[in-house]
Amino acid sequence: MPTLDAVIIGAGHNGMVCATYLAKAGLKVTAVERRSVVGGPVVTEEVWPGYRISVAAFWMSLLQPKIMMDLDLRKHGIEVLETPPGFQPFADGGSIVFWPDTPRMVEEIRSFSAADAEAYPRFVAHMDSLMPYLRRLLFQIPVDPTTGRLRDIGRALSLAWRFRDLGARFYDIWDLLTLSAYDFLRRWFESERMLTVLGCYASGSGGNISPKTPGSAYVLARPMLRDPNTPAGPGGLVKGGMGAVTQALRRAAEAAGVTIKTDAEVSRIIVENGAARGVALANGERIDAKVVIANANAQTTFLRLVDKAHLPASFVAAVKRIRTDSSCFKINLATSQLPRWSAYEARGLNASNPGSITIAENLEELEEAFEAARHGRMAPRPYLWILTPSAFDSTVAPPGKHVVSVFGGHVPYRLRDRDWDDSARNELYDAVMRQISRYAPGFGNSVIHKQILVPQDLERMFDLPGGHVHHGELSLDQIFFRRPVARYADYRSPVPGLYQCGASTHPGGGVTGVPGHNAAQILLEDLRSGPRLAIFGWRV
Repeated sequence: MPTLDAVIIGAGHNGMVCATYLAKAGLKVTAVERRSVVGGPVVTEEVWPGYRISVAAFWMSLLQPKIMMDLDLRKHGIEVLETPPGFQPFADGGSIVFWPDTPRMVEEIRSFSAADAEAYPRFVAHMDSLMPYLRRLLFQIPVDPTTGRLRDIGRALSLAWRFRDLGARFYDIWDLLTLSAYDFLRRWFESERMLTVLGCYASGSGGNISPKTPGSAYVLARPMLRDPNTPAGPGGLVKGGMGAVTQALRRAAEAAGVTIKTDAEVSRIIVENGAARGVALANGERIDAKVVIANANAQTTFLRLVDKAHLPASFVAAVKRIRTDSSCFKINLATSQLPRWSAYEARGLNASNPGSITIAENLEELEEAFEAARHGRMAPRPYLWILTPSAFDSTVAPPGKHVVSVFGGHVPYRLRDRDWDDSARNELYDAVMRQISRYAPGFGNSVIHKQILVPQDLERMFDLPGGHVHHGELSLDQIFFRRPVARYADYRSPVPGLYQCGASTHPGGGVTGVPGHNAAQILLEDLRSGPRLAIFGWRV
């Protein structure tokens, strides 16, 4: 087989984004995927006959419009369905509808807090003022300001110049990265209910944080990172499930000339004469390439696929220290009917079903769930984010039947006194059903099939380290020029010819496509500039 320009390990969404940009630039690219289906955690699978489940990822809120337009993904099959606003019930019969327009949301909040209603527009305006900088930051290549190399000094100065208009907003962004969601929100809001409905985003971030965890305020910005006002259209529930996103990416990749191999597990990255030269597959096949790009997480890439003899010991130690503990779980259900939310029906809203349902009674309940997981226990009353895709998409369930997606927190990766056996999983399921039944009595009686996925399952199925959807915590010590580790955040690695394009790199997890986009730009830049010689420690 002739030598390729590039081979990509993992046909997840970032891998296919990277592959497509490279192929559109004229490179000969192959992506290899260990599973029989592309997409990594962004898949739709027929878990039970007739029921098409978004097994892990379930809502397209972050896929960046630039990437959608560059790769023409709407033409290749992404269709976002219009759904009603989200909804959050409370045990006292009260509720909140998350209206998208600010004036209507103000009146919603006024029903329980006049002061918070007046504060809400100021909060929205403040967050909106930060979005242009945060969206721009997504596509910036992290710099290493410590090398002393002319090239890196130039990059750092260029980055500072591009953000010269940031001004005093620097401190606002710093607050997002360092404060807890609770402390950040208290600058605007005073009622327990408002602090709960916004603060609970932290518990549903996919990380191992709570609303009172320092640094969790960044989660408040994530729903706004995708600009909905572009030709790419809004985010939301995708027709056919999240696998439609990665199938569209596959079609775009193949149209650009990418070869995709499934059932092709990589056993090692081939390093010869000090540089990456291809991959060896578990079936014995060798694929030669001028460069290798790993969409796999950093710990799999550098602790399993690369011989440690080719890596600095300090780098290996830093990779081992990446914090990947997760406390999220996913339960997928096939049901005979949809949940009937008592508080929703009481309001007499026009839509028969809310677009999504958040369950978080108060901050104490959220903190209790988080602390339970920290001490090796499953939460007695877990945080839940629930979707009912079949209410809006007839393609995902048989006629008259439904699918329900439950994303929750918190559970530990390892239980303190037992294993995650069937008994433990069923105990978690029972806790979730009790939580739902507080607001939708009798729903558990409609369940036909259930799939219960705890962090260990997410790790096994999708190679998510520790079950972490971001491949590692998005904390101040593990973002931007320290992601995945310091000195190697620019999508390159200590091995010449080996690049990274997955969620272990900036800006992290979520279905953004940005790591794949940025990695492709760096690789193309390197190919254009050619080898860079080291002279007295300076790159020229």
